[in-house]
Amino acid sequence: MSVLVYVENIGGKFKKSTFEVVSYSKAIADKLNTELVAISIGDVDQESLSSLGKYGASKVLHVTNEKLKSFVNQAYASVIAEAAKSIQANVVTLANSFSGKGLAPRIAVKLEAGLVDGAVELPNTENGLFSVKKTAFSGKAFAFVEISSAIKVITLNPNSYPVQESGTAATVEKFAIENKETDFRTIIKEIVRATDKISLPEAERVVSAGRGMKGPENWGMIEELADVLGAATACSKPVSDAGWRPHEEHVGQTGIAISPNLYIAVGISGAIQHLAGVSSSKTIVVINKDPEAPFFKVADYGIVGDAFEIVPKLIAAIKAYKGIYEKSLS
Repeated sequence: MSVLVYVENIGGKFKKSTFEVVSYSKAIADKLNTELVAISIGDVDQESLSSLGKYGASKVLHVTNEKLKSFVNQAYASVIAEAAKSIQANVVTLANSFSGKGLAPRIAVKLEAGLVDGAVELPNTENGLFSVKKTAFSGKAFAFVEISSAIKVITLNPNSYPVQESGTAATVEKFAIENKETDFRTIIKEIVRATDKISLPEAERVVSAGRGMKGPENWGMIEELADVLGAATACSKPVSDAGWRPHEEHVGQTGIAISPNLYIAVGISGAIQHLAGVSSSKTIVVINKDPEAPFFKVADYGIVGDAFEIVPKLIAAIKAYKGIYEKSLS
């Protein structure tokens, strides 16, 4: 009996969500009094693999195969499922990322396992139960799902569990299986990533804007505010539909669901479809000149006023604060 965690890499590097899910999986392993084993697929250097031990993995299974250099959903699911069988894992965990969302259902079917996607807390294992809290109804509610199957598959929402260092270096072992040709029916030839941007699903801070900005020519101050905060930029659906911003920045029920520590909404009224994708944010700050804007009802902090006056002042104040803070460190 053990816990298996799939550690996703991009370009041979692990993301923050990887360390979150390893820390989360270690806590589950501790609850079940068992060990945590990680599995990595693709070209990742030995030092990075071994460093997963800092977050609780006792062993890392490393899969290197020319056919698996690029993400192939069916093939990756087969490898992870076989690894779970080989170590007799009773819990398999993944980050609830683009690839994790595709892998988890396939793995669950192969292992005849129960699945909970979008977990936000550790499972409750009291009295022999195994219940997991997850987001539901596009983030507007939470559900507590009990898994009764012998094997469980869980995907963890980004920014839902803190990164925790709890161990030392992990041992690294080679792992290989013979994939079936049917695993490669669909091949991804190329994945184009925006390397100069912070990934929205993993961003700790997000600055978002809506039609209150009046046009794409006014987005400079939104990007500047995001830059001084080290934040990702986002937008409402009407903005992306109008072509003011790219569709990959659209957050909401029909866009990307996010859960950053800080979400700043500038000139967004707060329609229920938008709130569905951002309501999991830890702290919400709303800037809007309409005091009746629905967004203020869910905001932790609200500023009623013209964004074209407030945002530049906010940027100046943050720059001044950072200047003082940096001086105090020097």
